[in-house]
Amino acid sequence: MKNVILYALVFSLLFNIFQFVNSTKILDSKELEVQKVKTHLKTSRDSILQLSNANYFALESDEDAQEYFYSNNLDYQKVALKVKEDLIALNENKQGNALIPYEPIDDKPFIVNTSKILNHRWLIAEFSNGDLWGQILVKYFVSADKPTEFETVETVLHEKQTKNN
Repeated sequence: MKNVILYALVFSLLFNIFQFVNSTKILDSKELEVQKVKTHLKTSRDSILQLSNANYFALESDEDAQEYFYSNNLDYQKVALKVKEDLIALNENKQGNALIPYEPIDDKPFIVNTSKILNHRWLIAEFSNGDLWGQILVKYFVSADKPTEFETVETVLHEKQTKNN
C-alpha cells in the first residue's frame, strides 16, 4: 500500500510539474501575442492621429466654417461641391484656367487638376499643363444665386525636373 501511495504522489508531482511548465509556455506565448497587439494598436493610434492632424485644415473638420455656411442657410457639403464644380468649369477656357497667372507654354494651357477646400474662405488647388505643375491658393466667395467668385492669393510653379545622367 505504501508503494501505491508513493507512486501516486510521484505521479501527481510529475503531473503538476508538467502542467506548470506547459502553463508557463502558454502564458509566455499569450503574453508575447498581447505585446504584439499592443504595439500594433499603438501604431494604429499614431497613424490615426497623423491622419486627423493632416486633415486639420479641411472644411469637413472646421466647425466654425460649417457654422458660417449654416448661419447663411447653406449646406457646407453642397457649397463644397458647387465651389469645386465652378473651379473646374474655369478650365474650359482655351487659354487655361483664369485663376492661374501663367500663359500657356508650348500651346499647353494650365488647368486645375484637383483642389481641397480649407475653410469657408480659402481653397488650395494643384494645377499643371502636362509638363509643369504647381499649386495655387485661392480665396472664394459663395452666393446661393450666383456663380462662385474666385480671387487668386498666391501661386507656386515648380521648375521642370531634368534627368541627371
